[in-house]
Amino acid sequence: MTAGFRDARPSFARSVTISDVAEAAGVSRQTVSNVLNAPDRVRAETRERVTRVIADLGYHPNHMARSLRASSPRLIGCRILPVHAETVAAIQDRFLHALAEAGQECDHHVLLFTAEDVAAETERCTALWRAGAVSGVVLYDITPDDPRVGRLTASGVPFTAFGRTAVSTEQYSWADVDNAAGTASAIDHLVAAGHRRIGFLGWLEGSSVGDARARGWLTAMDRHGLLAESHRLDVRGEDTTSSGTRLMTELLDRPGPPTAVVVATDTLAVGALQAVRDHGLIPGRDIAVVGFDDSPAATALGLSSVRQPIEEVGRLVMAEMLRLTDRTSGADGEPPAEPLHRLLTPELVVRTSSAPLLSSPPPDATAQPLRA
Repeated sequence: MTAGFRDARPSFARSVTISDVAEAAGVSRQTVSNVLNAPDRVRAETRERVTRVIADLGYHPNHMARSLRASSPRLIGCRILPVHAETVAAIQDRFLHALAEAGQECDHHVLLFTAEDVAAETERCTALWRAGAVSGVVLYDITPDDPRVGRLTASGVPFTAFGRTAVSTEQYSWADVDNAAGTASAIDHLVAAGHRRIGFLGWLEGSSVGDARARGWLTAMDRHGLLAESHRLDVRGEDTTSSGTRLMTELLDRPGPPTAVVVATDTLAVGALQAVRDHGLIPGRDIAVVGFDDSPAATALGLSSVRQPIEEVGRLVMAEMLRLTDRTSGADGEPPAEPLHRLLTPELVVRTSSAPLLSSPPPDATAQPLRA
């Protein structure tokens, strides 16, 4: 190698991507694409710099992938997660249905695939995109430090997320539900009904959704000045019906049990309702229960629940995918379009499980109310 010349080729053993060229040339991926496909739209000095980097790196455009994208229906990839046997809230099913409906209106379709874990999912997404099988991918079930976001960004794969990480949310497109606002609205409802000792059944820490719902309970209870009365009534476990029964039993067996509970999911809430009945109590009369997700089970059981605007999330995510994958403008010097950042407010649906607190105990001694 000639002295003073830095080899720009990547040191890792993989094919050179358009993102590698863009980084080495100090331009956007769109500018590299324009140099290859519409060179007249790029300034001469920029075009020459990008062309030199392409030659130095030995970049070869994937003509087969380009042909596939142009000749076949455009596909958006999404990993489908396995459904646990003890769940009643199939939120991903609703989301995928909304995503597919929104895509169909614009001649796009959803390509579902499975993967063992997020590492395998990232590899699958990248392979599908590089092969031209998908125009981009949608991420679901985001964690606070989700590694998929950084890896797909580095690989240049267009993606939009349902959910968001704890940091760097300004760097990628996402739509999310304000889960903290959802549980806070449930607290406001229960406080207005007369409850003061309000418990929380949630997921184990480490989930963006679960942590946000727990935070909503905490901040709302603090706002109402009720944390001192309820600080020991926050219990966590796996998101299963049996876990909900176990956690609720634990709360009901404590000295000074809650008069109401907010539950992070309808799955946990269905289990909690079983524990309430096992104690000879009646939901809504002796203790109030509010779930989250407004599943069909909530309707069938008269369970108050927080409804997510899943259909709107699906439409927003698909619209953003179309914007990211169909974008043809963006000559060098033109500022890129802002990524989607949309936080949607859920809605509390009140049913019989969270009726106002009784002012006097019922005559039935086997179903005494739990009162603050």
